[in-house]
Amino acid sequence: MDIKVLGTGCKKCIALYNLINETLTELDISAKVEKVEDITQIVQYGVMLTPGLVINGKVKISGKVLSKGDVKKYIQEEI
Repeated sequence: MDIKVLGTGCKKCIALYNLINETLTELDISAKVEKVEDITQIVQYGVMLTPGLVINGKVKISGKVLSKGDVKKYIQEEI
């Protein structure tokens, strides 16, 4: 599984990145998690508001921090 957190390093982006890693640990799922901070790469995904979440190449959200339940749902959809 390939997960990208899109954002320029704001508090919300960091919070989402940490929540993703925490949730993966709880679910005992291994994944490549990457922070994408380059604005050019972020825009290539069509994301105009950060943070953004991309799982296996699919944009799941942009512009908000998710609850842990939402993160679990998006991860489990891609298993």
